[in-house]
Amino acid sequence: APDIPVIDQAYSKLSNSITVEWRAVPGATNYMLTAQDGDSFVETIVKNSPGTVTGLKPATLYRITVRSINSGGKSQPSPFRKVKTVLAAPILSVHSLSCDSIAVSWKAVHMAAGFSVSLMRSDGLGRMLKQNTTNTSLIFTNLDPGALYTIKAYAWNANGMPGDDFTYNQRTSPNAPVDVKAAFDSGALRVVVSWMPAEGALTYSVTVSSGLLNLRCNTSSASCTVPSLQCGSEYYVSVTAYNDAGSSEPTDALSLKTMPCAPVNVSIEEDEPGHLLVSWSSVSLGHYYVVFVKSDDGLEVHCNTSHTHCHFQSDCGFTYFISVFAYNKAGQSPLGDVFNYTTAPCCPSDFRAVFMSVDTVRVTWAPVRGADLYETRAAGGSGVVLCRDTATACTLSALQCSTPYNITVYSFSEARGSNTSCAPQYVATAPCSPQIKNISKEGPSVVSVQWQPNNEEATYVVTARGEAGLWHCTSTRNSCTLMDLPCGSAFSVSAIARSAAGQSFPSYSIPLETAPCCPNDLILTQVTQSVTNISWSVGRGAQTYVTTLESPKGQAKCHTLQTYCLLGCITCGTNYTVSLKAISETGLTSSCTYQGYSSSACCPSGVKLYRLSNNGIRVFWRASDETINYKADLHGSKGNFSCTPSLGLSHCDITKIPCGDVYTVVVAPVTDKGPKLNLFSSFCPKKIYSVTCSGSSVGMVIYRGKSNAKHI
Repeated sequence: APDIPVIDQAYSKLSNSITVEWRAVPGATNYMLTAQDGDSFVETIVKNSPGTVTGLKPATLYRITVRSINSGGKSQPSPFRKVKTVLAAPILSVHSLSCDSIAVSWKAVHMAAGFSVSLMRSDGLGRMLKQNTTNTSLIFTNLDPGALYTIKAYAWNANGMPGDDFTYNQRTSPNAPVDVKAAFDSGALRVVVSWMPAEGALTYSVTVSSGLLNLRCNTSSASCTVPSLQCGSEYYVSVTAYNDAGSSEPTDALSLKTMPCAPVNVSIEEDEPGHLLVSWSSVSLGHYYVVFVKSDDGLEVHCNTSHTHCHFQSDCGFTYFISVFAYNKAGQSPLGDVFNYTTAPCCPSDFRAVFMSVDTVRVTWAPVRGADLYETRAAGGSGVVLCRDTATACTLSALQCSTPYNITVYSFSEARGSNTSCAPQYVATAPCSPQIKNISKEGPSVVSVQWQPNNEEATYVVTARGEAGLWHCTSTRNSCTLMDLPCGSAFSVSAIARSAAGQSFPSYSIPLETAPCCPNDLILTQVTQSVTNISWSVGRGAQTYVTTLESPKGQAKCHTLQTYCLLGCITCGTNYTVSLKAISETGLTSSCTYQGYSSSACCPSGVKLYRLSNNGIRVFWRASDETINYKADLHGSKGNFSCTPSLGLSHCDITKIPCGDVYTVVVAPVTDKGPKLNLFSSFCPKKIYSVTCSGSSVGMVIYRGKSNAKHI
């Protein structure tokens, strides 16, 4: 077994543990710490010094020993040390007594001689307050309202040794809100109460009271809406702030008077013809009154008075709608009952005749007091059309188009009978609908439309409607011309007639299609000496296309659904005319012409190379056209060379060409219509020649073909 360890020191910093330090023992792998209190003890195995024994009782004297351990066993216990655990922490009970004070209390701690309690704002602002006491409670005052404080307390023993500490966070209750305002909404019978937020307040409660009625609103913001107020009442408004510490004092009550209630006992009488007297009972909190009188033709007058009656002028044949409102500083009273009063009958006024369609007119008029029945009479054309109804409107149908009518409305009542002095009103029906007889095309974008005229003093409007838009023409006769119709478009053509009386029904529609559009862009690209690719943009309305290249030497043609085409059998050095036909789905055709096209010049034949003196090469060929100049290009690993003869010659010379290299040779025509052809862009055939060397400066030209090289 290992040697007995020696304890250097043992001490307690927490009420439930003791820490021990000792000298290391050679060969020891672990150590057993033992804390003994009478017959009870606590053991802990640790690796090395220092070690801590936990699970102890506060303010208790323990005997501490250490034993070393290895594979051979345990040593004897070390000489013991007596150590007392520190005092337990006081368990605090904290609450805010008011917005500026906090009360702290705790239970007595065993072996404690006194207590130390400190308080400081949790955000670090302000100074720390600290009190030492032998009591088990104390109160901190003059604190900030609604602020969060951190409270720390510990006990000490008779020797002044501090024990465990206890920390608690407590917020003071908030101050009462300030700057309380109440905005009354008379339309919704509610009040919006607002205030300045109080520090530390989490929620607010608004109380609106009137007698035994208490209305409340809780919120976390700085405003709250209290609904369901009553008219003609005085309320008192107060606000209380809350947080987790408690509540503030309620604010001073703010007086709020609502608008008055609607006046009652309203009576209406015609004290003499042409004069109405409106009276009512006074209402609580009403400072003045306004009476609105609105007639059935929309005219409205009002009377503003502090009394309980008003006088108005009236006219015959009108129904008046009367409402009375009371007012004070809070606003207007709610709408009460709306009363109507009808004066003596007149001839129906506000007479209106509105055509619902060509053969149907709706007649309306202002109501007449006491009228039990109305008769509407329309005289004109081949007879009379009658309508009888109790309503103030009548619909007369089956009228003849383009016909004048006299319409009269008579009122009937049981007491007075019929008022036959009412004047008629003249109306005319809309023109009759035209009938299109023929549509003829006068050009690619011009169409003439003819119809059968069947109205007097009417203007006819022809409309072509399609996806491309609307086109119109107008005439007072029997035909008109639609101009500038777009190509490749489908239209529906109809006609209407117009006059001062209105507009006829449209005629039956007739379909119209214009020829397809010619493509705007057409591009010709020569692919090989005898093949040309033609591409073009889409022609609106076209389904298929026919492209043609034509010259005195022949013609190339292609019919396709696509917007491109390959044309073969193209002769080199030839001018072609370019044309295209766009064909619609129904067979309409547009012939399109474009700028002429010239195929590339023909390549020469019989290209040969000859050795000249001074390391020179002569390139010889047979020209296809003596009016075309040619250019010879030689491309090798030691350099690129070219030569161009004078016009009319069929050879050119290249001097000082290096021997011992293989050259690719192309002879191609050169024109002034574009960039010169080179080795890579030419359609002409390429030949490979080898220029050999003989000695140091003399060489020979050898043609390399599919067979072995040979001299030329």
